[in-house]
Amino acid sequence: MAHPGPFIAESDLLAWESMHLTRFTDYGLRTLIYLAVQPDKRRVTIKEVVEVYGLSRDHVVKVVHRLGKLGYVETFRGKSGGFRLAHAPEEINVGAVVEQLEPSFNMAECGNPVCRLSPSCRLQGILKEATTEFKSVLRRYTLTDLITHEGKVKRLLGV
Repeated sequence: MAHPGPFIAESDLLAWESMHLTRFTDYGLRTLIYLAVQPDKRRVTIKEVVEVYGLSRDHVVKVVHRLGKLGYVETFRGKSGGFRLAHAPEEINVGAVVEQLEPSFNMAECGNPVCRLSPSCRLQGILKEATTEFKSVLRRYTLTDLITHEGKVKRLLGV
């Protein structure tokens, strides 16, 4: 990412360089990738995902619950419970997943506190345009695109 310019405070520079998706969305995508490389739509457990990625169990439980509510995963209760993809990887759009898991795409909080420049500032419009392009790029990909090198992904995940 290009440096934002000479008038940005050093403390703000760190924020500029660290724009990212939330941990929740990251964990959601990682979980879907793990499910996508399972043989024969094998069911997996929360414990498995936690151990493979070294994530917090509580976070993974919330992520899987949300993915289930959104229809991306099927969940099963009981002794042979677990979860698996509800659709083929090529039917799961990365952009749609990200948009449904991200709480907000607001890049600037111009109203908190209210900014004096708001009546004439173009920043919010420019950031909205950038966000629209970001979402557009993500919508061009499916879960299948994230596992193009499936053999390598499987080895890295121990599948």
